[in-house]
Amino acid sequence: MIAGAALAVWCAPGPKLRSAILHFAAGVIFSVVAVELLPDIVQHHAPYEVVLGFGLGVATMLGLRYFTQRLEKQSETDPELPAGPDAAPINSAGTSPLPWGLLVAIGIDILIDGLLLGIGFAAGAKEGTLLAIALTIELLSLGLATAVELRDGGHGKGRAVAIVAGTSLMLLVGAGIGTTVLRGATGNLIEIVLFFGLAALLFLVTEELLTEAHEEAETPLLTLAFFVGFLLFLLLGMVA
Repeated sequence: MIAGAALAVWCAPGPKLRSAILHFAAGVIFSVVAVELLPDIVQHHAPYEVVLGFGLGVATMLGLRYFTQRLEKQSETDPELPAGPDAAPINSAGTSPLPWGLLVAIGIDILIDGLLLGIGFAAGAKEGTLLAIALTIELLSLGLATAVELRDGGHGKGRAVAIVAGTSLMLLVGAGIGTTVLRGATGNLIEIVLFFGLAALLFLVTEELLTEAHEEAETPLLTLAFFVGFLLFLLLGMVA
């Protein structure tokens, strides 16, 4: 995520490249879900745990979507925010105010990613490792987007990267919570948590990554990036 922020402030990628990264990340995460997580979970034949975990996952992600969208709208409509990167600072410290609504929403997103990482390792070392790589690609894109927003809000290059670095610590918090909660958990609880994570990952792919990726005009090459990501991690899962 820090690397993405640094790339954005010193050599900002174009919208097509960012869309390609989002497509690729979506394909990678979908591949991990479909090839690694889902088959292992289905083998346990626990329909009640499936319904409970999946339902909780969807409800949680929809609730977080509603909450974070409200925060982002409040941040966008704040009259004290500067109009762009050349706007004059307006607070007593001589710097532009932080877009707290946006940062809180991003922090929650990263916290959920950390929880999913803990859930992935609960399913197995191989699944957790592949999910870690997949989420790394997603966080690269998120770091790019966050740094661009901060630069547009009037923050300097170093400050933008520092803010992204601080926000990225939420991943460690989420992963720590996930591994702590799941330590010593029983089989039924693990099934519920795994399907919760499965629903959250599917939500991340369909409602976050692909939605943002499609903000740029779709081309065959951009669509191809999704399938390249899927195939690459399918093959990696087969040989790992």
